[in-house]
Amino acid sequence: MDLAVEDNMRAQAPSFYLVDEHHAEGGSTMLGFWIYLMSDCLIFAVLFATFGVLGGNYAAGPSPKDLFDLRLVAVNTSMLLLSSITYGFAMLAMAKGRVGAMQGWLVATALFGFAFIGIELNEFAHMIHEGATPQRSAFLSSFFALVGTHGLHVTFGLIWLFTLMTQVARRGLIPANMRRLMCLSMFWHFLDVIWIGVFTFVYLMGVLR
Repeated sequence: MDLAVEDNMRAQAPSFYLVDEHHAEGGSTMLGFWIYLMSDCLIFAVLFATFGVLGGNYAAGPSPKDLFDLRLVAVNTSMLLLSSITYGFAMLAMAKGRVGAMQGWLVATALFGFAFIGIELNEFAHMIHEGATPQRSAFLSSFFALVGTHGLHVTFGLIWLFTLMTQVARRGLIPANMRRLMCLSMFWHFLDVIWIGVFTFVYLMGVLR
């Protein structure tokens, strides 16, 4: 008898069950993404710890003072910070249902992201040209591992960003797309926080050491 009543309720109010299932799916997605971010925190914690141990071993090679241009790094940092601001504006536009404005802010975010990657690749190319390769010293090995891993994350974020922009253009701001954009927002701001640590711990303290 209870099963018959439940089936009758489902037939009369199917939207209730759809909404309930949707919330359950969205909650599991967000929880899973938070778990992923925590695992990423552990990866970067290990890389920071490795650099902390090996960052002073130059093996008679170039030191941070010889390699780092703090003005260029500051410009690169501003690119990533600005990209987080523009992503924030994109989220505000999404909350208001303004798809065009949101897509425009996402394009600005991508441009700042590409600028960041371009400057970083230019820095790597210059260092390698000067003979400061990862094999040169423990300092350079840990530097390329930490900064390179962050750069790969930004690159992955850009690919994810364009994928979501394409999905929004095709399907609009459906709940699934909004949820994915929120996940990418957390990921992007997370990379911003990690880079502030890189700028302070690797570049600034390295030059002042």
